[in-house]
Amino acid sequence: MPNALIPGILKNDTGSISKAITRIENNIHVPDSFFHDLHNHSASSIRIGITGPPGAGKSTLTNELIEICLLNKKSVGVIAVDPTSPFSGGALLGDRVRMNKYLWDDRVFIRSMGNHGDLGGLARRAQEVGDVLAASGKDYILYETVGVGQGEYDVAKTADITVVVLVPESGDEIQLMKAGLIEIADLFVINKSDREGANRLATLLKNILHNFSAHGKIEPPVYNTVATQGKGIVELFLGIKEHLNLMDTKGMLDLRRLSRYRNRVSDLIREQLEDEFWTPEKRTFLNSATQTLDSIKSAPIIMAQLLLGQSINES
Repeated sequence: MPNALIPGILKNDTGSISKAITRIENNIHVPDSFFHDLHNHSASSIRIGITGPPGAGKSTLTNELIEICLLNKKSVGVIAVDPTSPFSGGALLGDRVRMNKYLWDDRVFIRSMGNHGDLGGLARRAQEVGDVLAASGKDYILYETVGVGQGEYDVAKTADITVVVLVPESGDEIQLMKAGLIEIADLFVINKSDREGANRLATLLKNILHNFSAHGKIEPPVYNTVATQGKGIVELFLGIKEHLNLMDTKGMLDLRRLSRYRNRVSDLIREQLEDEFWTPEKRTFLNSATQTLDSIKSAPIIMAQLLLGQSINES
């Protein structure tokens, strides 16, 4: 039973942590009481989201942040969100060679999670895995996502603070605005800043942030790093801590955590209601009514109302 794993999780036992995460990731039934018992132990960790386009060096940057956390006598959990392998069903980028040196270090726990083609469910599972790592005593939990699509935005919402990683070749002003990065970023990092164009992008980005940051939001700072050489990592780490303190002082950190809690409750209710709604009879009804495009006579809203009416009639 998963509940039997809780004492081990609270003692930072790697085996217990791994078994609990495996059940969560594979959607193997975990009783509500498991999460209830973890809840009071999972509130103290700082959760940091790290996202950005593929090739920006997020894994290298994450690796460097792990190192500096350890130097500051802090423990770290890493949840690396990857696309799912079409062959094994596992995380496609799960073999993070640079992080292998932490394999036997009980201050660090690293787990790659495949999305299994289910981005919405992934956000929920990432939250729950974060709860397990927090309960195990990790001071920082790093969520590293594979890109900047909607799924990555959803996962970024699991964090207290979100770091968006760019490279000097990242697009122009319009592309940055279209990407929606301004809305989700608390800090920006221009990695690989030894390349040409890094300073120009930093200046451009600062101008955009100054003009377009939402009213009442702290203007995101911009940091330059060369993660492969460890340059700028100390400044970034101190910047993250300073930004968190500023958010805390302004009450924004509490608001973000409250919003996250409410969203989690809403998502769980929606999932449960959908599971209860889609009986085999309803799926058969929908499939039989939509066997071909020519057979569809009603607008989607009418079909939905028919199914909802069927639900009322069944009850």
